[in-house]
Amino acid sequence: MTAAEDILSRPAVRRRRFGLSNLRGRISWTFVAGFLILLASLVLAIAPGLIAPYKPAAFDYKAILKPPSLAHPFGSDNFGRDILSRTIWAYRIDLQIAFFGTLFPVVFGTFVGAMVGYYGGWLETIFGRVVDAVITFPFLVLVIAIVAVLGPGLFNLYIAVSIVGWIFYARLIAAEIKVQKRLDYAAAGRVMGYSTARIILRHLLPNAITAALIYWMTDMALCILLGSSLGYLGLGAQPPTAEWGVLIADGKNYMSTAWWISIFPGVAIVITGLGFSLLGDGLSDMLRPKR
Repeated sequence: MTAAEDILSRPAVRRRRFGLSNLRGRISWTFVAGFLILLASLVLAIAPGLIAPYKPAAFDYKAILKPPSLAHPFGSDNFGRDILSRTIWAYRIDLQIAFFGTLFPVVFGTFVGAMVGYYGGWLETIFGRVVDAVITFPFLVLVIAIVAVLGPGLFNLYIAVSIVGWIFYARLIAAEIKVQKRLDYAAAGRVMGYSTARIILRHLLPNAITAALIYWMTDMALCILLGSSLGYLGLGAQPPTAEWGVLIADGKNYMSTAWWISIFPGVAIVITGLGFSLLGDGLSDMLRPKR
């Protein structure tokens, strides 16, 4: 066995991939709590019709602006629509925003970051100029500007977030790849004559992806906040769609008389965001290498 083969076959090198050797016995309470919150959220998003007591757009003019009661546990809005039902149905839209709003940035940002981190040179210079141009402006301002140009709606929201969001994943991956490619196992792969694609995909990227996966959890929580903010401003999901930002906007004129219209959707945002944050913290603890 050559020295290069010996390095690539070492248990320490093999175990480093995805941090799988660190998972056993390291599941924390934050991971469990976040997982349970998101599991409950996923159930509500998949089967809202089986859980919600009413349809989200069902009018009941006899129950206009009714406070929380047995018939309407979260109260009703100015059209008599049940807030509990609309909050439950909103899980489908907001989790969709969290997933589709981050899917392209994760995939494309990881690809670009791997190329930049491995090759460097002029590619890194161009990427640096793109990063400088993007981070000059606040993320929310850029997204709002793009959505304002494209027009309101969820699809345009996904486009706006994707145009800006991939930068942050690419920076994370590029920094990790630059560190990993200097280690012995990467050099051993080059000595063995492995192709660049194999070195990046099978050796470098699995060891560099952890930070991006953890950030992805936090980013989905931020994407829900962003989608709700744009829905509140009228640039995201459009009424009468049941979406948390839209629900909060519906109740902004009734805060002194019907606080429940805005409060309960806001609580749902906080709990779901907390679930993503706890899951990200738990993954961070589980995937952190033991020293």
